[in-house]
Amino acid sequence: MSNADAATVPADAATVPGDASRFGVFLPSYIWAGDGASRVTGLLDFAREVERLGFDSIFITDHVIAAKHFYDVSWLDSLTTLTFVAAVTERVRLGTSILILPLRHPVILAKQIATLEYLSRDRYIIGGGVGWFEPEFEAVGTHKRERGRRSDEVLDILMALLSSENVTYHGEFYKVDDVTIDPRPATLPPVWIGGGSQLASDKSPEPPRFAESVMARVARSDGWIPRPTSPPDQIASDWQALSAYLRDHGRDPRDIAVVHENFLHYVPSGNREAVLREQHAAYARVMSEARGDDYLESVYLFGTPDEIVAKLQARVDAGVQYFVLHTMTPDPAQLELWLRDVIPNVRFPALEGAAAAAHQL
Repeated sequence: MSNADAATVPADAATVPGDASRFGVFLPSYIWAGDGASRVTGLLDFAREVERLGFDSIFITDHVIAAKHFYDVSWLDSLTTLTFVAAVTERVRLGTSILILPLRHPVILAKQIATLEYLSRDRYIIGGGVGWFEPEFEAVGTHKRERGRRSDEVLDILMALLSSENVTYHGEFYKVDDVTIDPRPATLPPVWIGGGSQLASDKSPEPPRFAESVMARVARSDGWIPRPTSPPDQIASDWQALSAYLRDHGRDPRDIAVVHENFLHYVPSGNREAVLREQHAAYARVMSEARGDDYLESVYLFGTPDEIVAKLQARVDAGVQYFVLHTMTPDPAQLELWLRDVIPNVRFPALEGAAAAAHQL
């Protein structure tokens, strides 16, 4: 298979309709001023509904401090909240996208993840990355310029502690000697690495490029999470470049899950003007005004039902195998609409062999 073949779905490839097994849902862990006890019970109800409807996973956003430059909300702690909803679910997988690795001490993080794995019966997916919000790094005593190197050390130590006894590691930032974490998971949780290029804009928090250091991180993991602000053509281009990098470094791209997160407020109407008006009102409750309506429409899932399906399909055709979608409201009624009107109308390549195994991570 050529690099170009790896980047897109061939026109004559066998396809199957989408179902809930190819989709995860973000927990609405954003909190507005004045939220009270009903939001706490609502999170549990939302998680139960995700599982009842058959979705494959519950994911969560990670921010340590209020990132009010791009969001008008604050976020609950990711691992604590996943542990909370693990108690009322049994099957659904639990993930972070993305867990900001350089903000955590690897020994503390290993203990938190080992505990979540134990309490959830091994359902956690480590969706990790380097982060982008500079004040978060300074708030915990690190620097944004160190984030890549710190992330690599955190991953080294984390995976060693989750799989071995008496771990010793001496790196640039972290040193541990003869450390053991118990109880350790029976098998290592899958690791999906976030990163890549995104829409070029002066309103973007990162430059529009796919750093080789991120490709190297993906090459030692189980999956890749393109940025939600990466349009389909960029996802396809990034996947082509990543596929070539993986082959050059002894990895089969078919063994890497390609997982895309995005935001969707679904409005079941063909009146485009009314749909966009309602969608922007929903986004405005979560997003700040910093990036503007045009930018939001260019990267997120805005539009009529047919447009939403087409935008998801374009991402599948670019190489995406699995979606995790944010609701813009804590009301789980959105989920039933997705299952009724959107998900079955997206066609996915029929998976075989190693690709099927990657899908079943």
